[in-house]
Amino acid sequence: MGNIRTFTLIAASMLLISGCATKNWVQGYVGTERAEIDQRFASMDAKVDEQSAHLNQVESKVSETAQRTEGMGNQLRSLEGSVGEVKGIATASQERADAAYKKAEESDSRLTSLWGNRHKRTDVETVDVLFGFDRWNLADAAQNNLASVVKELKENDKLVVELVGYTDPVGNPEYNVQLSQRRVEAVRRYLSQQGVELWRIDSLGMGQILGKNLSNDKKRRVTVKLMTFD
Repeated sequence: MGNIRTFTLIAASMLLISGCATKNWVQGYVGTERAEIDQRFASMDAKVDEQSAHLNQVESKVSETAQRTEGMGNQLRSLEGSVGEVKGIATASQERADAAYKKAEESDSRLTSLWGNRHKRTDVETVDVLFGFDRWNLADAAQNNLASVVKELKENDKLVVELVGYTDPVGNPEYNVQLSQRRVEAVRRYLSQQGVELWRIDSLGMGQILGKNLSNDKKRRVTVKLMTFD
């Protein structure tokens, strides 16, 4: 009976010791696993942080690219507007050029007609514009005489005018030719300033008149001939 109790106590002691050892092992094992898990979580957290940082960089680049794209879009729209303005200017310039070319063609046609009919002109009216001695400026009376010439030229586009300048025989003949040309130029300039086209004006300085049938004051003149062509 005593031996049985002793065995029982020994067995119970062994179980108790074994239970404590098992508990310690379990605790140690669990601690190790927990540490590994914590390390894994820490590593995953680090990777997540790294991925988050990378994602932030990507988002920043995407935002920057979007801003650049928007800026390029604004520039493109501005460029399109500028191109439209340039096209408008080019169109207007082309229209003006076409109008000028058409006008030039009409003028050339009329000049060709005038030149072809230069020997077929018919005198309509003759006006003498008188000048003072050694003078080539237009006096008031001369301008009044030319006013009627301007009026007829504006009312009839088939009319042309021929200017022939003269001087009296006093002085050097070469100088008188130059003086007659100055007088013709004064009349031509006046007609042009009044709106008469230059292509409708023929002019020539003839120099001095030697005939005795006219007084010198009548020789100092520009003969203005209005003519029409057939």
